[in-house]
Amino acid sequence: MNRKKTYVTPYDFEGRIPMAQAVPLGLQHVLAMFVGNLTPLLIITGACGITGGSDLADLQVALLQNAMWIAGAVTLIQLFGIGPMGGKVPIIMGTSSGFIGVFSSVASAMGGGVMAYGAMMGASILGGIFEGVLGIFLKPLRRFFPAVVTGTVVLSIGLSLIGVGINSFGGGSGAADFGSMENLLLGCLVLVVIIALKHGTKGITSYSSILIGIIVGYIAAAVMAAVLPTTGITAEGVEYTKAWVLNWDKVAKADWFAIPKIVPVPIVFDLRAIIPVMIMFVVTAVETVGDISGVTEGGMGREATDTELSGGVICDGLGSSIAAVFGVLPNTSFSQNVGLVTMTKVVNRTALAAGAVFLIFCGLFPKLAAVVSIMPQSVLGGAAVMMFSSIVVSGIQLITKNPVTARSITIISVALGLGYGIGANSGVLVHLPQPVQLIFGGSGIVPAALVAIILNLLLPKEENE
Repeated sequence: MNRKKTYVTPYDFEGRIPMAQAVPLGLQHVLAMFVGNLTPLLIITGACGITGGSDLADLQVALLQNAMWIAGAVTLIQLFGIGPMGGKVPIIMGTSSGFIGVFSSVASAMGGGVMAYGAMMGASILGGIFEGVLGIFLKPLRRFFPAVVTGTVVLSIGLSLIGVGINSFGGGSGAADFGSMENLLLGCLVLVVIIALKHGTKGITSYSSILIGIIVGYIAAAVMAAVLPTTGITAEGVEYTKAWVLNWDKVAKADWFAIPKIVPVPIVFDLRAIIPVMIMFVVTAVETVGDISGVTEGGMGREATDTELSGGVICDGLGSSIAAVFGVLPNTSFSQNVGLVTMTKVVNRTALAAGAVFLIFCGLFPKLAAVVSIMPQSVLGGAAVMMFSSIVVSGIQLITKNPVTARSITIISVALGLGYGIGANSGVLVHLPQPVQLIFGGSGIVPAALVAIILNLLLPKEENE
């Protein structure tokens, strides 16, 4: 008896497609987010000083290794679901860049080090559980987060990261050769390659332009090391290694295969980290609602259901708590991949799962993580300035999704002017209590989000709304 086979296309969410199709389509998603998944970890471990010395270098490689397989595992949960956890939507999960501003403030306030990083993990465990609870009650809360609020939040996230990208572009904060000609030229080369591939080619080279730009940066740095001096002398007469030099010894010392380590850093619970991170998880929930709405509308031609939104936010939160146990920053929905789905309309769950399995596979090989960890900051900056600025554009697109009214202009203006302005210029809070400075200073995301939410509740809606 012959059974009739049902043909499933990559544009159908349910059903399996041939692996010959699924693997390249899945890898396409991995290429779109691979660098972005590891960038926040590189920035925050750098802020905490978890880079130099053999022990700290090994720890950074272990954290990068965990970040890869955690992203794959949480993506599978988002795609297929475990009970109420997971929206069963075509979303790729990865290490969130939205927390960089808050975590940078925590690192500064606590003086950096492994203890500060452990405090971030403790705060992420509690914050993830809190977001999971928010996801359970998302349906009655959904009306508090219209496009004008989610768009303002996303816009403030992008604005808060632009300075971080430029610091990397110059060679990294604290680098003895910060702003040197070599660093600037290396960052410009990466940026030019990304733009040329993204808009001058089609298909896989266009989608993976950031990854290819990074690879070109590595090659350029290796060539520079062969023809240019790799060390310099400070004004005090101290010799230093230039920031763009690749440390291949770190790769040579890394293992070929290793089982991911659970709790690689001691978990610390400190209110200086818990309070601002907890608020940031509310912001993340708002952003995830926007991402899921965007992927269902752009890729599937319909609005997201309450069940999908609730499951997606629960996965966002509890997935972040699981990630923190393995020393990884919060895992949230990736906006880059939302854009990729909207552009290609490829939403098949099997294809996206193939990419998630590849991420898990990569996480078992520390040498790959070590190669990423030695990335020169200027190479990273060449990609980051474009990635972070694109978040600003995404926020603008969300805001203008509906007609812009006088009410929405007021919400956006006050949230960015007062909320983001205070966060970006935290000196105005110097006479306020330390907890207030920690929550609202250093990053404009939290105050901008709170102001937008409050104004949306208080201002009367106009007739055309």
